Amino acid sequence: MSLDITTPWGAVINGVISVIDKVIPDPGQKAAAQLAVLQLQQTGQLEQLKADVQASLAQVDVNKVEAASPSLFKSGWRPAVGWVCAVALSVQFLVSPIGCWVAALMGHPVQFPPLDLGTLMTLLFSMLGMGTLRSFDKKSGTA
Repeated sequence: MSLDITTPWGAVINGVISVIDKVIPDPGQKAAAQLAVLQLQQTGQLEQLKADVQASLAQVDVNKVEAASPSLFKSGWRPAVGWVCAVALSVQFLVSPIGCWVAALMGHPVQFPPLDLGTLMTLLFSMLGMGTLRSFDKKSGTA
């Protein structure tokens, strides 16, 4: 009997079970001891899961308080990130091409430095996805 070693305690539990295999000769007692070790592992995993859920719920409460704050520095950072994305996209796809074209017409060809669109698009799409989830929550009445 062995467990998946990729779990945090999998190697330790496998070690304990192999010791039980060597120390306890009776198959019935051996199975009972192995079951007890596996139950201890499962209880530990459930406690860790419970702690993770509690931490996530606490973070949700903090997010609610931040969003309700009248201070622009606490509640305005999400919209600010959205505005940064909008300005960056405007510069990349409107200001830069038109500015380069106008400068070339005036006899002073210049090039705007390109933006890192991979990072920008990742940020923009994640924000759009979160906004969509929020709209869905409002529509379904769960928010």
